[in-house]
Amino acid sequence: MQVERSEIPLAYHITWTTYGTWLPGDDRGWVDRSVDGVQRPDIGRNCLARNLMTEEPVALTPEQRDVLRRTIVDHCALRQWKLHSVNVRSSHVHVVLTADRPPDDVMNQLKSWCSRRLNERWPGRKKWWAYHGSTKWIWDTSYLDEAVDYVSNRQ
Repeated sequence: MQVERSEIPLAYHITWTTYGTWLPGDDRGWVDRSVDGVQRPDIGRNCLARNLMTEEPVALTPEQRDVLRRTIVDHCALRQWKLHSVNVRSSHVHVVLTADRPPDDVMNQLKSWCSRRLNERWPGRKKWWAYHGSTKWIWDTSYLDEAVDYVSNRQ
């Protein structure tokens, strides 16, 4: 039996990490875009990635986290995106929202506005975020409920 899907998902679960906090080869596993699945730890690859870093890793302070949360709430309101849940952690950001555009566009806008707000208050840093992030499409209400619960209560 094939499940019918609308062309437009109910929501997206978007996650991105701060710069330098989850590198290729990481002990927790890591993702290589050219290979399916989570990759096993790789000490050599992790050392190489660390050596290529141009700035120190970012650990967001409670004040910075609050600025980012407000920035995301405000940007979603401005764009008329429905924000289901947001959780800004010291090393990553989770957002569950419904938007009128592809999730990569949404993530890029949010990361850009968050960077602007951080640079206004804490100038001097060039990289706040790791490259890209995760964009999961949510097609049904049970998955949406699970994603909201995960972001809101299980971080």
